[in-house]
Amino acid sequence: MPLHMTKIAFRSEGPASLRAWLESQAGSGEARITTRYLPKRVEEMTGGSLYWIHAHTIIGRSPLLGFEETGQGRYWVRLAPRLIPVRTSPKRAHQGWRYLEDKDAPPDLGSGEADDLEAMPPALLGELTRLGLV
Repeated sequence: MPLHMTKIAFRSEGPASLRAWLESQAGSGEARITTRYLPKRVEEMTGGSLYWIHAHTIIGRSPLLGFEETGQGRYWVRLAPRLIPVRTSPKRAHQGWRYLEDKDAPPDLGSGEADDLEAMPPALLGELTRLGLV
């Protein structure tokens, strides 16, 4: 079971803008974000994903490709340049990133369900999920 991480989708207006940013990075084969510290459990993260948080809700994930030193005392988090919709779940805001165990990670959405749910505002989707209606 791989280990995952969560991160706030900073400067993202929602799932559509996050998806657009990730897909705009596809030409280089990966999207990169920076972090100050290399995760201590980096070996367990092989095959894991970064789960994106927007409006206190996990909205999707991007597969982790690995980590790389930037040469400036920081590390790149290398991601597949795609957003995979997941069943939304509430998540408190935090700084930086946090580990997410595989057993606690929300499941991916089915192909037809994803389009309908992505059109919904994240706050509404989060509330419906909290109530167990989605």
